[in-house]
Amino acid sequence: MGTLLVKNIHTLVTMNAGREELRGAALFVRDNVIEQAGPAALLPATADRVLDLAGRHVVLPGMVNTHHHFFQTLTRVIPAAQNCDLFQWLRTLYPIWSGLRSEGVYVSAQMAAAELLLSGCTTSSDHLYLFPHDCTLDDEIRALRDIGMRFHACRGSMSVGESLGGLPPDALVEQEADILRDSQRLIEAYHDNARHSMLRVALAPCSPFSVSRDLMRESAALARTRAGVRLHTHLAENRSDVEYSLAKFGLTPGDYAESVGWVGPDVWHAHCVQLSDDSIAKFGRTGTGVAHCPCSNMRLASGIAPVKKMLCARVPVGLGVDGAASNDASNLFHEARAACLLARVGAQDASVMSAREALELATLGGARVLGRDDIGCLAPGMAADFIAVNLDRPTFAGAGHDVVAALILCQTDGVDFSFVNGRCVVEQGRLTTVDLPRLVERTHRLAARLVAG
Repeated sequence: MGTLLVKNIHTLVTMNAGREELRGAALFVRDNVIEQAGPAALLPATADRVLDLAGRHVVLPGMVNTHHHFFQTLTRVIPAAQNCDLFQWLRTLYPIWSGLRSEGVYVSAQMAAAELLLSGCTTSSDHLYLFPHDCTLDDEIRALRDIGMRFHACRGSMSVGESLGGLPPDALVEQEADILRDSQRLIEAYHDNARHSMLRVALAPCSPFSVSRDLMRESAALARTRAGVRLHTHLAENRSDVEYSLAKFGLTPGDYAESVGWVGPDVWHAHCVQLSDDSIAKFGRTGTGVAHCPCSNMRLASGIAPVKKMLCARVPVGLGVDGAASNDASNLFHEARAACLLARVGAQDASVMSAREALELATLGGARVLGRDDIGCLAPGMAADFIAVNLDRPTFAGAGHDVVAALILCQTDGVDFSFVNGRCVVEQGRLTTVDLPRLVERTHRLAARLVAG
């Protein structure tokens, strides 16, 4: 890839150990790794490519999305599901999702990734947990490779259908032996635990109300045979989720997770809106991570996750946009803003979360949740994943007093530049790696076909 110099940066938000924010700075990249980041006078004067930002952009680490369901991009704003809580919402959408096919998985993944890249996310996980017809996780992996995004592919699963007391219809569940066999195949075929890896695999049985205890235990055992294979699931998303765990297992969600071996620094749980204080302390002691999805939690009326308590207990917390059918948008700047404001409303305390703390959730927090020490900040040796936002926008007018806080508290709809692994994937606000109008058209067509049945 050669060398890249990004110069005349208005403000470089490093997110390094000192949380330095540098004016008039520069960034020097060799191949896919940051070699220098700091005052322009201390960096090389030229490179194979020079990007002159003319003093009008904030540059910051690419954001990290810790929870998503790409396939749901095909079922945004379904009228019958617009005003449902979690369980009603799922029961409404399961029959539609049963018509999903391989092309839909590929196109929805690429559309979701495009939306994320254009709005500042450079690393995403995704949780694909249903595989009707010819669908495979390989479809998503191909889509993300083609668009150029750093990816944590989560092999989800459902094995307990309605006939066994679960929530999903029996037609959408798999046999547990098949799930474990395919999980092993995917790990062997794709998982790369090297530093600066573009692709890692996680195992992700869907939820307490859709898989068995045995599958949770066996998935954990399988994941722990290979370095860097993490574990992911949904937990304590709303009160119904808690009631199910108490009725089915006689345990709170946090205690249930511990009983099946799902606590530890290689595990992260989505939502945890209704996580008990004891479980928060348990997660903090064990380094168990949480993907906080504020917009989805509001959309489904699940509640306000106790994020400040988690952070005070040293729980690793990152942000997730969650599925596009329970959020309807995939923008981590918006998610960070929502996280900041929702924390304040929940505590009735405007000081409980600052804009910079919300930005940290979206960058370093997400990196920690995904087990990465090579993304989330701009410093020598880190992956060259960074974004640039032009300050000359109407939404930032009058916000020059604190341009970093403006990124969170004002409306940041998109980025001007995005680099992933040293490669420019968004340039002057345009995606460089796929034909976006054609992708949008394909998404519309497949969404209409899926909903029509």
